[in-house]
Amino acid sequence: MVNLVLILLAGTLFGSGLVISHMVEPQRIIGFLDITGEWDPTLAFVMTGALAVTLPTFRLILRQTKPALASEFRLPTKTKPDPRLIIGAAIFGVGWGLAGYCPGPALTALSLGWQEPGWMVVGMLAGGWLARRFT
Repeated sequence: MVNLVLILLAGTLFGSGLVISHMVEPQRIIGFLDITGEWDPTLAFVMTGALAVTLPTFRLILRQTKPALASEFRLPTKTKPDPRLIIGAAIFGVGWGLAGYCPGPALTALSLGWQEPGWMVVGMLAGGWLARRFT
C-alpha cells in the first residue's frame, strides 16, 4: 500500500511539473522542434532542470545496496542500441513531432479534462497493442 501511495505522489509531482512548465501544451513542443521558424527553447530548460536533479541523485541512489521500496535494483542489461530501439525511437519521435504530445504530457492533459489528447492516447494504446502483437 505504501508503494502505491508513493507511486501516486510521484505521478502527481511529475504531472504538476508538466502543467507548471506548460509541457502539456503541444504548441510548446512543436515550437521547440521548429528550429527554422519561431523556436521555443522552453523544453530545453525543462530538460536541463530534470537532468540537473537526476544526474547527481542517480549515482547516489545506485550506491545503496537496494532501493528503499524494492528488494533489488532492476537496471537495463543491454548496453548498445539495437535496431528495434532505433526504429521505435524514430517512430516515437515522428509521433511526438506530429502530435506535440508524448505519453506523460498526453495523460496529464487528459486528466485536466482536455479532449484533444484523448485521440493521441487512443493511438498510443493501439500502437502499443500492435507492436506487442506483431513483434
